[in-house]
Amino acid sequence: MFFLLSKILDLVLLPTVWLFGLLIAALVARQPRRKRQWLWAAFGLLLVLTSPALSNEAMLAWERPAVPLAALPRHADAAVLLTGISQVDKSPHDRVYLGPGADRLTSALWLYRAGRVRRIIISGGSGAVLGKAHTEASELATLLRLGGVPNSAIIEEERSRNTHENALFTKQIVAAHPGLDTLVLVTSAFHERRALGCFQKAGLRPLIFPAGFRSSDRSVTPDYWLVPSPTALENWSLLIHEMAGWLTYKVMGYL
Repeated sequence: MFFLLSKILDLVLLPTVWLFGLLIAALVARQPRRKRQWLWAAFGLLLVLTSPALSNEAMLAWERPAVPLAALPRHADAAVLLTGISQVDKSPHDRVYLGPGADRLTSALWLYRAGRVRRIIISGGSGAVLGKAHTEASELATLLRLGGVPNSAIIEEERSRNTHENALFTKQIVAAHPGLDTLVLVTSAFHERRALGCFQKAGLRPLIFPAGFRSSDRSVTPDYWLVPSPTALENWSLLIHEMAGWLTYKVMGYL
């Protein structure tokens, strides 16, 4: 039930849905003054949502900052790679289709090839409402093998459908594999806050290695402050979704 409700909440929290709602309200308003108010509200919201500077400042405040490689142990036991970056519903199913956030995969591979971690735990089945032919864990394992990671260094967790379950099922893997004491949690920077909270609640104490940054360094150029950007709208949608997810998890006791 929680899984289905979370999908409905995702839809309600889309800023584009808010804009659409304001425009519909303006369309059906009978009084000209009320119609103008709804249109001005939609215009003001659009200005905020398409501002690169405002969306970037919000992302900088929410994302966990990048961690230097030197700050990690020389040989951690495993990197925990959270999924949510491949398109398991895309056909033909003769390859792996990566979407936004693929830097999670390359960061985990980087840690392994640099000798910073001995193994990689891939945690994630499918976040889709309907079942899929492949799990994300199995697809990302294929890419890791192509990147030179041997099967013996890959552990797949294919049951989890959300971050809460990522933490619970990873804890079961750790319990079943003695020696996995030092973990490095690899996920997108905007998601690292919620993911770390879930893992700590489950009794794990991983180090973090944020990836897939949506923020950039601040700029003083006019386009950063004045030119509307569709990417800003996308970032606001992502950030609002993640903040709502964090709050929901807090209420549910997952953090």
